Amino acid sequence: MSTIDDVIALAAEHGLHLTAEGATVNEAGLDYRVVMAADETGRRWVLRLPRRADVSAGMAAELRILDLVRPALAADGVAVPDWQHRTPELIAYPALPGAPGLTLTADGQPDWHMDPASPDYAARLGRLLARLHSVTPEQAAAAGVEVRTPEQARQAWRDDIEKVSADFTVAPAFAEAWGEWLADDTCWPDRTVMTHGEIYPAHVLLAEDGAITGVLDWTTARVDDPARDLSAQFGAAGEELLQATLEAYAEAGGHVHPGLAAQARNLWNAFPIGYALYALTTGAESDRAAAAALLNPPS
Repeated sequence: MSTIDDVIALAAEHGLHLTAEGATVNEAGLDYRVVMAADETGRRWVLRLPRRADVSAGMAAELRILDLVRPALAADGVAVPDWQHRTPELIAYPALPGAPGLTLTADGQPDWHMDPASPDYAARLGRLLARLHSVTPEQAAAAGVEVRTPEQARQAWRDDIEKVSADFTVAPAFAEAWGEWLADDTCWPDRTVMTHGEIYPAHVLLAEDGAITGVLDWTTARVDDPARDLSAQFGAAGEELLQATLEAYAEAGGHVHPGLAAQARNLWNAFPIGYALYALTTGAESDRAAAAALLNPPS
């Protein structure tokens, strides 16, 4: 693993001169290692270092996403990264205002900097998602961003479950629940929207008064099931706060189909599938072991 000095040297090779003094490292992301450091004027920069070659390959797609969502969110005073340096080894951009609501400690434990069960945050999140989801599939397609129809979103989960089941032992209770979920028409959306895909407090920047000032890490964004952006709220804050988010979402113009809350719960409970796919991507034995334990926990 590169040291901070190595990262500072890499940035200098690309014309960005930073100091190691006061630099910090965030290891929370599965795809990127993140270093924050200041330049000679004191301006803070974010340096994202891809963990794998497949992550580097997705940079161009993420840049198109940022260009698409930036004006929509800026209307509400919410910023997204403005990449000023991009190579297969490094992305660098000026730090956005605010601080993340969640980081990880040195030993990988969550360190909350906000109350995930805050009704104020639930309402702000609902309004943010309504704005993001107002970006139309047609706008996304014109910008070169991936677009999935409702049936494609559903089929993708069928394919993912089939792929995971072929490589791992899945507990019968999970297999049965996933089959019922895939067959339940009420859960699945009647329209797809522009989604972030991993919008939870580690990727949300907050001002001291709780205002959302920025959203980070758009690696998995695409037009897809709106519940993708609500599942983490259920996981972190529970049913009551999920409903509060949905109320604010609807008031701000978001479309709430009857099964949206249930789908958010289903997607949260489907986390082992996503982690297993990640393990198949990395090929790391430790990741495969962790995925196997999630998919077939000891009774």
